[in-house]
Amino acid sequence: MEITVNGKAMETAEKTSLDNLIATMSLPERGVAVAVNNRMIPRSEWSATELQEGAKILIIKAACGG
Repeated sequence: MEITVNGKAMETAEKTSLDNLIATMSLPERGVAVAVNNRMIPRSEWSATELQEGAKILIIKAACGG
């Protein structure tokens, strides 16, 4: 299945959930916000959010500093 993550095309296994995608990308457990098709998804809903073909995912990581 092809999805777009932060503007780049990516192939995934069929029928994957958002939390599985995040785990395969080795992202930190804290300081990450995710939107799917321009809708912010609360962390509590990641495991229930099934990704569809062509989904557009935006991942934002918090950064320290100023």
